[in-house]
Amino acid sequence: MAAKQEKAAKLTPLGAKFRGVQPQSAYTTDLFWQAFKESIRKFDPRAEIRNPVMFVVWLGSLVTLALTIEPDLFGPSSASRIYNGAVTIILVLTVWFANYAEALAEGRGKAKAVALRRTRSELVGIRMTEDGGQETVPARNLRKGDIVRVEKDQLMPADGEVISGAAFVNESAITGESAPVLKEAGTDMFSSVVAGTSVISDWLLIRVTNNPGDTFLDRMIHLVEGARRQKTPNEVALTVLLSILTLIFVIVVATMGPVATYLQARINVADLVALLVALIPTTIGALLSAIGIAAIDRTMRFNVLAMSGKAVEAAGDVQTLILDKTGTITTGDREANDFLAVAGCRQKDIIQAAYLASFFDTTPEGRSVVSCSIARGAEPMSGLERAKGLDFSAQTRMSGVDLPDGRVIRKGAVSAVVQHVADRFRGSPPADLQAIADGVSQNGATPLAVSVDGDILGIVELADTLKPGIRERIAQLRKMAIRTIMVTGDNPVTALAIATEAGVDEFVAEVNPEEKLNLVRREQSEGRMVAMTGDGTNDAPALAQADVGLAMHSGTSAAKEAANLVDLDSDPTKLTDLVAIGRQMLITRGALTTFSIANDVAKYFAIIPAMFIVALPGLAALNVMGLASPRSAVLSALIFNALIIPLLIPLALRGVQFRVETAENLFSRNLWIYGVGGLIAPFIGIKLIDLVIAPLI
Repeated sequence: MAAKQEKAAKLTPLGAKFRGVQPQSAYTTDLFWQAFKESIRKFDPRAEIRNPVMFVVWLGSLVTLALTIEPDLFGPSSASRIYNGAVTIILVLTVWFANYAEALAEGRGKAKAVALRRTRSELVGIRMTEDGGQETVPARNLRKGDIVRVEKDQLMPADGEVISGAAFVNESAITGESAPVLKEAGTDMFSSVVAGTSVISDWLLIRVTNNPGDTFLDRMIHLVEGARRQKTPNEVALTVLLSILTLIFVIVVATMGPVATYLQARINVADLVALLVALIPTTIGALLSAIGIAAIDRTMRFNVLAMSGKAVEAAGDVQTLILDKTGTITTGDREANDFLAVAGCRQKDIIQAAYLASFFDTTPEGRSVVSCSIARGAEPMSGLERAKGLDFSAQTRMSGVDLPDGRVIRKGAVSAVVQHVADRFRGSPPADLQAIADGVSQNGATPLAVSVDGDILGIVELADTLKPGIRERIAQLRKMAIRTIMVTGDNPVTALAIATEAGVDEFVAEVNPEEKLNLVRREQSEGRMVAMTGDGTNDAPALAQADVGLAMHSGTSAAKEAANLVDLDSDPTKLTDLVAIGRQMLITRGALTTFSIANDVAKYFAIIPAMFIVALPGLAALNVMGLASPRSAVLSALIFNALIIPLLIPLALRGVQFRVETAENLFSRNLWIYGVGGLIAPFIGIKLIDLVIAPLI
């Protein structure tokens, strides 16, 4: 609990922690060298064809290479072998820079994948046989449903659910967090275990939940190395747009040959290739994959596993954020701090009844009630091993016990206990019950009613506190035009008190899993992108339905399977930071697309006049850059086109600076900054390159 409170105290406002993640510090000399080798392998046409824009440049380099060998291959030409060779080298460098950007973005993930693969290959498990014996088998031979025993200092061979035992588990291989986590049977939050983690005390008996190849470790390997990276919808749409633009420019450039012949202007094939490469959107085409991969890598360094780039992108488009109260808006450590008896009842009676009703309740709140009631004088009772316990569930919203002497004791939400008393005992609540419950709720605490054989004795007060900084986070989300909805199983009065203090836009009280799912669907039916967090099996339907579902690593396998993001630190407030990561990816892609298109417009003024100025002297007026000669103009534009890619790689990997504001303001500001920058940069860059190379030609 102390560790949770310490983590909560360190929470920062939205974006502050996020902006502190600097990609550059994570890239080592070895990583750069590995990226270099991988970028060479990416010259394989089977790899290049996945990027239509750069594939055209790759094909263009083959054409100019052929012209370097035989300048008159396509007819008489004034271009020398040296000129054609220079064009070829520049085109090859352009493709290599694009390959390097993608390889560098993938590098960190692949390095982590190597370590994870090494861990997976070493895994073995002790499988329990049907006759009660044991056998040691490689992890690859374990199947869903197998029962495995894991002893102290052994690695978990597969994903599973704890069915017996309790032990501390070191999950640093997966989460990077060295603090051990207690795993035990019978809990919703801490009964799931992951392959590759190690038991550091006692023993566990687990039931395998995933077959080889489908484990959490396998999914991490595939995701961090980018082997199964699927393009996001926006990325697919942009790729299609870039492909269409490239096709249009191919057609335009192909028709220039006949036009030039008609105008009696000899144009070299190498110049046509150069014109095509300069005009197609090579800059964004080269960096598009790197932007998406880098965004996933940023979530990994935030200790969040993105199941796809689509999830990260969707986080940037979120319009409605559904936040669970307990553990997200509040610290989640609700503790019993008082017992309030109704008129005519003694406090010691409700304390004793609350103790018995919580004896079989394995939730943190139930254990808190047991501890507090013992401290207040509750006495242990013999014969409880023969009692029938009722553990708390989201459906009943009650826990309790049926004692051997026939007494029926229940503890839970006030409305649930009142309904239980009415249905089973035909009883009615005490006159002052609601007033006591309302008083507790108005203080922001949670009231739980306690009944014995249909008589409600009073209220147990569960206190919860708001997480530090959560109000500021929600205020900043509102500035980003994101609507926040708090959901809670608490009664409406308590929910209103917490919602008002946190500053959320709406709240829904006394929700069950089905109502969470319906809430997600309602928001989506109104055309909004929805995100939510969850950790239990009962959250799985809503997590699967949401556009962005963030599951806690400490939660159940069902929740992690349903979600498209898994927080390895099990900190639900990270959902607000993921919005920042997703939005940064979107504005980075938009900014570089704007810059690339503006670049192409500017390069038009360098190459077109240079190609036709001899046949059409009037085009000299378009030579606004004042370039020295047609050949220096073509080479300068090509060199600038190649060099701008590595210059923008750091921006693609780091992302455009994020600010807390609406998407419309972000778009407008970046359209202006990168649009103007994209027009000015070529004028300055091409002119400077021309001044350097003109004397050499």
